[in-house]
Amino acid sequence: MRALPKIAHHMSDIKQYMQQVGINARAASRLMAMADTATKNRALIAIAEAIFSSRAQLIAENAKDLSNAKTNGLDAASLDRLTINDKTINEIAEGLQQLAALPDLIGAISDLSYRPSGIQVGKMRVPLGVIGIIYESRPDVTADAAGLCLKSGNAAILRGGSEAIHSNQAIAACVHAGLRAAGLPETAVQVVNTTDRAAVGELITMQEYVDVIVPRGGKSLIARISAEAKVPVIKHLDGICHVYIDAEADIAKAIVIADNAKTHRYGVCNAMETLLVHEKIAAQVLPKLCQIYLDKGVELRGDEAARKIIAAMKIATEEDWRTEYLAPILSIRVVANLDEAIEHINTYSSQHTDSIITENYSKAMRFLREVDSSSVMVNASTRFADGFEYGLGAEIGISTDKIHARGPVGLEGLTSQKYIVLGNGQIRT
Repeated sequence: MRALPKIAHHMSDIKQYMQQVGINARAASRLMAMADTATKNRALIAIAEAIFSSRAQLIAENAKDLSNAKTNGLDAASLDRLTINDKTINEIAEGLQQLAALPDLIGAISDLSYRPSGIQVGKMRVPLGVIGIIYESRPDVTADAAGLCLKSGNAAILRGGSEAIHSNQAIAACVHAGLRAAGLPETAVQVVNTTDRAAVGELITMQEYVDVIVPRGGKSLIARISAEAKVPVIKHLDGICHVYIDAEADIAKAIVIADNAKTHRYGVCNAMETLLVHEKIAAQVLPKLCQIYLDKGVELRGDEAARKIIAAMKIATEEDWRTEYLAPILSIRVVANLDEAIEHINTYSSQHTDSIITENYSKAMRFLREVDSSSVMVNASTRFADGFEYGLGAEIGISTDKIHARGPVGLEGLTSQKYIVLGNGQIRT
């Protein structure tokens, strides 16, 4: 087993350091591809146990990051994403245990069929190889990404944000303890030890060692990686999510869903940023719903029709329809019909998650077919757009791309397929 690379202290060290990380990851990926299901599951359970037993240390290390973040003036949404508490630790460990309980996709053969020549042609599910994950603020991603890559037979290179360095290293220690307990190489999951941004530039261009990059963070980070990467990228830029309350919605149901979609958490990519309401039901829904928002301190920005109903709204601009607030701000528009709602969503949505509230089956089916987003919902909060909630165990990110993976990227999104052929002496004539 190769030793973990030492911390890079100077700019001149970064390239050499990252090259060694890449060499280690490529070697580990070959061992991970051969690991059997029982071994991978033992590692996941051991990591979960290490997370549980290190609860006090994880919270203490996270406190260092939170203190530094407050000193550096991080906003409330970033602090929320950065925080580790008892609930977070339980969710991390539960996600790892859920991953261990999921079927192992690697090696599964599908679509096997005979051809006229007598050969059988099918597909086998295989790992991608080495996955680089670049993320900001959220230290729980360290455990989620490690677990998903491990279960799917991949090696991972994780580069978290500088604001979470203590938390990420503490979680990495738990991951390495679990890998050791299962007899797997620690280098199967490497957390980059330097906060120097030059490490990101190296990681996204190491085509020899890295098979795919998954960025998780702000729009500027993802835009930079998309522009500079020489390695394929699975990404989403924005989470401009919509809820449309149809004329045939159950009003009580609509109010609960629209409240949850916006106020459950503000600084997450699956929070609703724009509410659309059918004009026939707006006067019934908006007074009740907007009072909930105002009581919770949500700033409301509406079009002319919405402001006629709720005078406390500010005027919504064209820019508002295109903005992911990640904050207690909500834009509201009254629409004439389902066609107008779908047109608005397909114009302004970031193709992340959009939901319709209606009791009309035909309208629900139209919405599912015609809204071009990675997750489309009926009578449910956009907050469910999450790998854990989808039963994926966890997610490595949410993809709004249309090639390879779309929506929450779980185990299947971290694998590929290769063709296999079974013959009995056949030759082509």
